[in-house]
Amino acid sequence: MSLPEEFHEIARRVNNWGRWGADDEIGTLNLITDEVVRGAVACVRTGRRVPLGLPLRQDGVQTGMIPGRVNPLHVMVQINQEIFGPGTVACSDDVVTMGLQAATHWDALTHVSHSGRIYNGRPAGTITPHGGAEFSGIDKARHIVSRGVLLDVPRALGRERLAGDHAVTPEDLEGAEELAGTRVRSGDVVLVRTGQVRAYLAGDRHAYAYPSPGLSVRTPEWFHARDVAAVANDTMTFEIFPPEIENLWLPVHALDLVEMGMLQGQNWNLEELSTACGQEGRYSFLLSATPEPFVGATGTPVAPVAVF
Repeated sequence: MSLPEEFHEIARRVNNWGRWGADDEIGTLNLITDEVVRGAVACVRTGRRVPLGLPLRQDGVQTGMIPGRVNPLHVMVQINQEIFGPGTVACSDDVVTMGLQAATHWDALTHVSHSGRIYNGRPAGTITPHGGAEFSGIDKARHIVSRGVLLDVPRALGRERLAGDHAVTPEDLEGAEELAGTRVRSGDVVLVRTGQVRAYLAGDRHAYAYPSPGLSVRTPEWFHARDVAAVANDTMTFEIFPPEIENLWLPVHALDLVEMGMLQGQNWNLEELSTACGQEGRYSFLLSATPEPFVGATGTPVAPVAVF
């Protein structure tokens, strides 16, 4: 089934191909300039640090709904082994097998394609079984440090958590922006809280995965207009799931990653951050969220930290 004209109309309005040159591989991360980072550092006043990553564990968020995306399997390969002979310093080592997008992660611009293309108009066939992504692999996003802004949608609506069928709209984002008392600006990394991760934290990963609130197909134009550098949220699928338009699967992924060249983050734990923002009386902070540089990967684990 081909993508509907409604999708293509939005795609034309948010398209950034060629904006930073034909050779560009990082898309909207270009918006995080030295000036933006200096402004982000000015957000640090108390030094309070809030971790935003979920623990990497074998009983993590993955349920098998996404084929091949397995929770971390952690095994010890050495335990107090005197590898240089008896009486020498003993070593313990471990190995992990996991999906790179199993827990808190960034999607690279190559995570999805549509109509045979990835970001900047390159062929989807440049992603290969052995080499991975020839262009725009997650390793090209060498550093992500910027001003973070929490858009706490449920808090703005007077709720603890959005319903499973809630598609987060531009109007929701603006309501949360008003609560935050700051305007999202060029180069910001926006964190959209839905409260959905509360289901996983309460021990129900199936309820966490499906059904899930998430971003509406209308939101990419809002992020494009604000020149947002990257967006992350606290859900498995990022966008509303099942989709708001019948049989149009992952349209927000395609618009953000392919058309706009904007990184997406999923499975971020924004609960402690929501509390901290309320206590601090501000919703902007220095955000450090640099990807693990897996060469050619279409996603990567990340351990983000917000600093107030």
